[in-house]
Amino acid sequence: MALLRRLLHGANRVKRSWPDRDLDVGNVGGKELSSQRAPLTAALSLSRLCAGSLAGSCLSDPSLWDRLHAQALPGSLPNFDWFFGYEEVQGLLLPLLQKGTPQGSAVAPLKVLDVGCGTSDLCSGLYTKCPLPLNVLGVDFSPVAVSHMKRMLEGHGDHPELHPKHPASRLHFLQADARNLGSLCPSGSFQLVLDKGTWDAVARGGQTGAQQLLSECLRVLAPKGTLVQFSDEDPDVRMPCLEQGAGSRLVTVQELGPFRGLDYFAYFVHAVQ
Repeated sequence: MALLRRLLHGANRVKRSWPDRDLDVGNVGGKELSSQRAPLTAALSLSRLCAGSLAGSCLSDPSLWDRLHAQALPGSLPNFDWFFGYEEVQGLLLPLLQKGTPQGSAVAPLKVLDVGCGTSDLCSGLYTKCPLPLNVLGVDFSPVAVSHMKRMLEGHGDHPELHPKHPASRLHFLQADARNLGSLCPSGSFQLVLDKGTWDAVARGGQTGAQQLLSECLRVLAPKGTLVQFSDEDPDVRMPCLEQGAGSRLVTVQELGPFRGLDYFAYFVHAVQ
């Protein structure tokens, strides 16, 4: 319910907020942040869509997300973030990446997986702005979202081609169900796994699917890696679910925001130090 509440809340307020001014979205780690202004056409499209069928839809349905991604990216808008974008959490992610980077001159890129990447700028932000060498993979079960992100990466249409901040960094997008990544993602292969709202959407179809998602994220996570879930769901609800599926790993939470008037949380699942 948390994601649905946030989507409907955003649809009701976005039309009157975005056309007038840039939004103050709080701070992370003491750094003041501001969101990018989104075109009015995107706000109106999202508002109409949410006011229509979203409340009665299952957020784990791929066809719903195909429609959302198609309607939320009109014109030349390169990305659309339901929660917040890369800039709002780069101060949180960079220390995690630095901690996972081994010392030495010939450092292999850290492998980062974003499950349910959609058309967010989280993957592209890591690729174009992180000074560390990264091998970033974004997966989503929506072919509409994956096609858009591939075109943006390659510089089709009005989008300039993306270039890495570090010359060794790589970025890929693939269509896949994050609940069953199979041979696409070998076990223990990613130092950092990111989930921005994907658990929230999958859980709308039942806790079984959500636990499958968690299990798969932990399967592909390296022994000393970290899974980060971004959500507006209250810790009293999310923490027991994560602790149930985390096994011997430690589960912690950090409050973020508020962003656009809503409080968010970062949930960490990692090895006990």
